[in-house]
Amino acid sequence: MTEKRLDAVIAGHICLDMFPEFHDKEMTSFKELFVPGKLINVRGMKISTGGPVSNTGIAMHVLGARVSLIAKIGDDFIGEAILNFLQKRISVEGIKINKGESSSYTVVIAPKNLDRIFLHNPGTNDTFCYDDIDFDLVKRAGLFHLGYPPLMKRMYQDGGEQLEKIFRKVSELGVITSLDFALPDPEEPSGKVDWNGILKRVLPYVNIFLPSIEEVLFMLDREKFLSLREKAKGKELLQYFISNDLTRVSNILVDYGANIVGLKCGSRGFYIQTTHKEKMKKMVGINLDNWAQRQLWAPTYRVDKFASAAGAGDSAIAGFLVAFLKGESIEMCLKYACMCGAQNVQALDTVSGIKSWEETSREIKSEWPQNEIKIEESGWVYDHEQKIWQGPEDKNQLNR
Repeated sequence: MTEKRLDAVIAGHICLDMFPEFHDKEMTSFKELFVPGKLINVRGMKISTGGPVSNTGIAMHVLGARVSLIAKIGDDFIGEAILNFLQKRISVEGIKINKGESSSYTVVIAPKNLDRIFLHNPGTNDTFCYDDIDFDLVKRAGLFHLGYPPLMKRMYQDGGEQLEKIFRKVSELGVITSLDFALPDPEEPSGKVDWNGILKRVLPYVNIFLPSIEEVLFMLDREKFLSLREKAKGKELLQYFISNDLTRVSNILVDYGANIVGLKCGSRGFYIQTTHKEKMKKMVGINLDNWAQRQLWAPTYRVDKFASAAGAGDSAIAGFLVAFLKGESIEMCLKYACMCGAQNVQALDTVSGIKSWEETSREIKSEWPQNEIKIEESGWVYDHEQKIWQGPEDKNQLNR
């Protein structure tokens, strides 16, 4: 009997997330809250699994995709909690339990109106490697997505050898490949490796690359990243990027080999750039006339009750990938990404805000108000029908 085909396998980083619930007092900076010797009263503790394996995997499952997970945990209390949480929601066929190793956990500090801070123990994520991938499971899927290699030591050691080996193998299986990143700490070992070299090595085997603009700017132009961070002085760095930054780094990433580059821009939306038809032909099943040689920037949806941004990027990726697997247009994939991101930030944890495909589709069709994107550089045109910006390198602009 033929085994049931999966839509996607989600692999990589997993942890247990703990969210202390802060009172509703608004803060302007973390300095107000964290004072040495101060007792900070909180309310309850929200606990869920975290990392892209859980966040993106469960969100895709809720949206109706047939998903299985690949990750590694330890045989400790945290690992048991992770496994129990996942088993009630999704297939854990590819989850490995390593005896004697500690599982990963994260304490998410997310006071009202402030971006979050993470206290993170990488645990078994640091030893995750090629040998932990069940490739028999992967070849049953239409898509393989791996997340957060900068938070997984074996993925960036030796110039990214293990990461390249994984993606080369999956590519050889004929499965569409997708990759998401995380922002390395400049002071930690992951922040000192040659990420530009790793990207050159891995992206020829990556069909869809979905990092944030901060992550890739750090990896491709660290000097500019650090200068912008200094300019921001603790404020959200995303507000200091311009469209030319997005164009410049996405062009580099496409040149390195990625077919589709989606850059998450937080409250400023979701940017995408794709390569030409000839290079995208290996991505069987997509409408090349719609997807090839595109440059678009989709606004986010307005949210009145913001709870936490934890997992918002993972949820946006889930919306994008499920829409992609369903054969939606590039414009609709961006809308599903932004809507799932909006759903996510209305819940404190990383997974409970996501709704079904039908509900999400209704919300998109309901003309939910969008946040404005201010683009001062020339060449960008707003498509009033799609409610998405088209860039100067989009084929619809080049053909005019």
